[in-house]
Amino acid sequence: MLPNDLPPWEAVYQQSRRWLEAGCFEAMVCDLRSIIRVAQVRQGQPSAVVLDGRTLQSSCESGPRAGYDGYKRRRGSKVHMAVDTLGHLLAVHVTPADEQERAQVQTLCEQVQQATGHTVQLAWADQGYTGEQARQAAQNNGVDLQIVKLPDAKKGFVLLPKRWVVERSFGWLARFRRLSRDYERLPQVLSGLHFLVFAVLMLPQAALVLASVASS
Repeated sequence: MLPNDLPPWEAVYQQSRRWLEAGCFEAMVCDLRSIIRVAQVRQGQPSAVVLDGRTLQSSCESGPRAGYDGYKRRRGSKVHMAVDTLGHLLAVHVTPADEQERAQVQTLCEQVQQATGHTVQLAWADQGYTGEQARQAAQNNGVDLQIVKLPDAKKGFVLLPKRWVVERSFGWLARFRRLSRDYERLPQVLSGLHFLVFAVLMLPQAALVLASVASS
């Protein structure tokens, strides 16, 4: 469904897959994240992250690998993410929607430490990550997993400390129609598109930072 003034879709897809498989967008996000953090008088690499997952409804392309999320009452894929305290992407892992969040802690923590050079010491997550298995998986990677729980007697919307950061990141992603559902046959392509989107989101912030440095 590309416009007529662009190359054939096969050529565009082939080149995009090359960039995704080479990790081009992951490298861009890593560099942009460091620039933005340093500009805000923070360490270039984070020491704390926030974990969470969102379920994307399946499409005809992704349907064969979809699972059913009973809590969200939706069939599709679950995107597990780790972001820093500014909401910028560090790691992403795609599974069928029926797989539990706590089972993905090992993979997420490994990706986070690889992306940051093992600087992360703390991770916040919701009650879906409760359990000894998740806690031990985080500890194996040098991360202290802390669960942010809802108040026992809550009324209406409750803003949870730290947890809102990753929810805001999900809101940013929802602005991009390509990520409104799971349209991809391959989970690694869906993961790569998340880094592409964050590169798009972070470039204007980094451009402002560099412009201010050049003018000073």
